Parts: sequence; C-alpha cells; structure tokens
Amino acid sequence: MIHRDHHDSITVLRMEHGKANAMDIDLLENLIEALEEVEHSDASALVLTGTGTIFSAGVDLFRVLDGGADYVQRFLPALTSALTALFTVPRPVVAALNGHAIAGGCILTSACDFRIMARGKGKIGVPELRVGVPFPSIALEVLRFAIPRQHLQELAYVGRTFAPDDALARGLVDELAEPDDLLERALAAARSLADIPAATFELSKRQLRRPTLDRLTVLEQEIDPEVYALWARPEIHEHIQEYLDRTLGKKA
Repeated sequence: MIHRDHHDSITVLRMEHGKANAMDIDLLENLIEALEEVEHSDASALVLTGTGTIFSAGVDLFRVLDGGADYVQRFLPALTSALTALFTVPRPVVAALNGHAIAGGCILTSACDFRIMARGKGKIGVPELRVGVPFPSIALEVLRFAIPRQHLQELAYVGRTFAPDDALARGLVDELAEPDDLLERALAAARSLADIPAATFELSKRQLRRPTLDRLTVLEQEIDPEVYALWARPEIHEHIQEYLDRTLGKKA
C-alpha cells in the first residue's frame, strides 16, 4: 500500500491502494509504519505522492457505511494518529500531488511542509460538510495551519474543489508542475529543505507547529467525542449514502 523508493538521501513514499488511494484503517496504519521507519532512518527528507491520476480521494466512505459505528470508533483514532504523525515528522516533507486530493487527501497534503501539484485535471478541496461529516480536530487544525485565513471558511463551508491554478491562487498548494516533471520538482524541493541543518529545521518546524499541537491537546478532549458520535449516527450515514448516490451513483 505504501511503496518506498530512495533517491540518494530522499525517501519517496507512494500510496497505492485501490483505484483512488482511499483512506481506510489499513492504509493509515501502513502510512504510520512508513513514517516511523523514515524517522528512524538516515533519510534527510521525504516526498509523499500517489499513484496514477489520484493522490487520494479521501476517506473510504464505503467502508464507513459497511462497518458502521464499530468501524468509525476504530477508524477515527487511526486517522488522528496518521495525520499527527505526518504533521510532526521532524524531517522536511514535500507533497507531490499527482492528481485529485479530495477531503482527507487534501488534509494529508496540508500536513506536509511544501506542496506541489501536477497541472491537469486534478482537483483539490475538502467537501466533508457536503458529505455530512464533521472534521476531527486534527483535520481542521491542520487546515487552519496550512490554508490562508481568508480562504479557510470558503474551503470548509462551501466544499468546492479547485483545479490546479485556482488551488495555487488560494494557497492550497505552493507550486505547480507538469505531470512528467512532478517527481523531479518534488525531489528538488526536498533537497533544498534538506540543505538546512537538520537540527535547525527540526526546531523551527516544532516552533511553527507548537501552537497547533497545544490547541489539539484541548480540542481532542472537548470536541472529538462529539465528532465521533456524529460520524456514527444512522442519519449521518444516510447523508453519506445520499452523497455517494449523487456524486458517484453508487450504493454501499
């Protein structure tokens, strides 16, 4: 599910999980394992990318509906752990968006240090509220950290997805590249960040992210129980099914 490639001192993690790299417990646990390996390796930086024309289409909603409340109670902690692990990797992390980065895929991207998106038909955005589910605290706080303040409410409330040029204009990504050049541009960006002395980069990254992590220690206690309860409600699952019928024409 997570393939590891090494380009000199740069480790590339490539998600390959079904047609859309949809996020389920299996993918999340594999990602956490890969990130732990990188942290304990000699890698100077990390590139996270997907396979084909999709970076990640976000949470596997079919598994949520199939698994019901029991699955939700296992899945959401795994999602929190994976996003936290990615957000706090002490090395530079560059996201190479090879295509669509929707919902959880967009949040994965936002947890990285630098984001490069391939030009083309790929879209990025967070339609969670249109799906009917609230953001876990880690997801919303990662967006709050990464997305310019003037665009955050539009991104969350309206739920639009944006083509590459519009995504760049709104600060959802930092750079665009031609699809054939995407990996090389991501590796170049990773090398540039890795040129900073490792201890200096790690300390600076901790300083930048510390206010977010401090808020999370409170929010995960105060807000996430409500989030978990909503994700498990039958009426929310009905809304998810309606969303899937409307957007994909598929039933779980």
